[in-house]
Amino acid sequence: MSSGEIRMHPTAFHHHEHHHCTGAVLEQAELRAREAGVRLTPVRRRTLEILLEEHRAMGAYEVLDRLATEGFGRQPPVVYRALEFLVEQGLAHRVQRLNAFAACMHPAEDHEPAFLICHLCKRIAEAPADEIRAALIATASAFGFKVEGMSLEATGLCPDCSEGDDAR
Repeated sequence: MSSGEIRMHPTAFHHHEHHHCTGAVLEQAELRAREAGVRLTPVRRRTLEILLEEHRAMGAYEVLDRLATEGFGRQPPVVYRALEFLVEQGLAHRVQRLNAFAACMHPAEDHEPAFLICHLCKRIAEAPADEIRAALIATASAFGFKVEGMSLEATGLCPDCSEGDDAR
């Protein structure tokens, strides 16, 4: 891949076979968990499945409500532990701007994506961000600042919501 070339993956903003992408992500998640020597318990797996059902970030209590209706209980620590596990294992991401979580669509890859968030439909997409991160680290370094962490998130309109945007 040449400098400046962006590696693109199917995203929430492109029409695709959702069942296929969900199944592929679950397979990759199970493999990653096995390789890491950790268990994808029923509540952890179901939490990931819930996050995968829509390409949008979900708040912990929204996930908890879904888990509760399926018999997993209504105790907040249950969902927070499951979400924390998924984030730690690279199976989900925390979307700071929305105070929510989204399934990682590429769990087989070590990456730190930028999130593109549609402010109308709330769908999100992961975008490659290596060059953006490198530029920000270089800029910070010029100020004598050492970056220890960052979250890259942009809001706007997805292709579906921006159709007819000129008519608004």
